[in-house]
This record gives sequence, structure tokens and C-alpha cells, in this order.
Amino acid sequence: MEARAGVLAKTAFDVAGVLQLHADELADLLHTTTKTLRTYREAKKRLNPAASEQVLKLLALARRGEEVFGAPAAFRRWLSKPAYGLGAQVPLALLETSGGIDLVTEEIDRIAYGDLA
Repeated sequence: MEARAGVLAKTAFDVAGVLQLHADELADLLHTTTKTLRTYREAKKRLNPAASEQVLKLLALARRGEEVFGAPAAFRRWLSKPAYGLGAQVPLALLETSGGIDLVTEEIDRIAYGDLA
């Protein structure tokens, strides 16, 4: 429901902070521009439902990643390196789509349960 109503752009920047993403990386993940995101944040505007859904999924991913890896920095390092369980793809590159976020989440769950990473 929250995604349909739209989340505040500030929430997207908060998630970027947790994931240690630069504003331009965040904009790329949300398929928009840094300028648009900053304008929305300053005007306290809400993101569209698709971007909001992505932000909420990224927030859930960040929480799970921190839980499994123990620290945001360790999770960020993992996101930046090719992952065996993802066919040697860099997890961060998969976060541009909802399906990609799901794949990365599934890989983190496998790591949590002791499967090969």
C-alpha cells in the first residue's frame, strides 16, 4: 500500500545512505536523474509508485544485508564484487529492477543459511 501512495524522496536518500550509495548511483537505480531526486526531496514530494516500490525493496534488502553481513560496510563490499551464486554478476548492478532485487535477496538468504556464496 505504501508504494502505491508513493514514498517521500527523502526516504530514497535515507536508503542510499544505508546502502552507502552516491546520489548518482541512487538515481541510476531508480531510472531518474539526481536533479529530479533532489528537487523532489527539497519540495517534499513523493516518488511514483514504481520508484517507491523499488525504494521499499531496497530498504528491506539493506536491512537483511546488514543482518547477514553484520555491518553496512561489509554488505556494501559484497554488493560491489562479483557473486558466485549470481553467476559472477555484481549484485549492485542487479538492483535496477524489482526482479534483480529479488535475486540479490535470495542470494543473501542462501548465504545466511550457509549455502555457497
